Amino acid sequence: MPLKKSQGNMYPWVTHTHSHLGGECPHKCSYCYVDNPRFGRHPRYTGPLRLIENEFKIKYGSGKVIFEENCNDLFAKLMPQEFINRVVHHCLKWPDNEYVWQTKNPARYLTMDALMPGNSIFGCTIETNRDIPPEISLAPHPTERFEAMKALQAHKFITVEPIMDFDVLKFAAWINDVKPDFVNIGADSKGHGLPEPPIEKVMELIRWLTDLGIEVREKHNLERLRAEKTTK
Repeated sequence: MPLKKSQGNMYPWVTHTHSHLGGECPHKCSYCYVDNPRFGRHPRYTGPLRLIENEFKIKYGSGKVIFEENCNDLFAKLMPQEFINRVVHHCLKWPDNEYVWQTKNPARYLTMDALMPGNSIFGCTIETNRDIPPEISLAPHPTERFEAMKALQAHKFITVEPIMDFDVLKFAAWINDVKPDFVNIGADSKGHGLPEPPIEKVMELIRWLTDLGIEVREKHNLERLRAEKTTK
């Protein structure tokens, strides 16, 4: 898979995406966007975790913002350390890019951040401050993710997508304690029947974060929640 220009509803500030990994993400999130509701999961992202050797031949060049492993979680607990090292080493060959990483297991960042490209920004998905049942995701508990991101001393961001029902003041306090460069907030794009909050609650969270001086980047898929409000 060559270096791809970023498109769709991911992050408009990312210019390119690239993946060295194959196999199914260990977190098995029910809302995973790799699962196409019409065509199913691409064979590349099924089976055991593995590296795709041809991907290490890709030349990154310079001046790009590259979201690495956007179809898997490079820092999942079950990911072999060798895989992480190989991917990071490839990025280090091309130092004139910004690298975007995102995980639901940020505790692993804490053992890696000194070895990462200096122009990295570290993201974490935290969909809610509440428990997430295993039928929705096997990722570490949101509290674990919050504590690790709070401890991480680096450029970092939080992605609240797909947003699930939450406690406004507690969730806002969590995010404020992390001190992220910015926060992305988005909704479920593909109708997975998640426990979603009403749009009024989402906007209250955004107001709190904005008042705390935190930049909030709203995803276009929040429009669905707004539209559902007008039809009720």
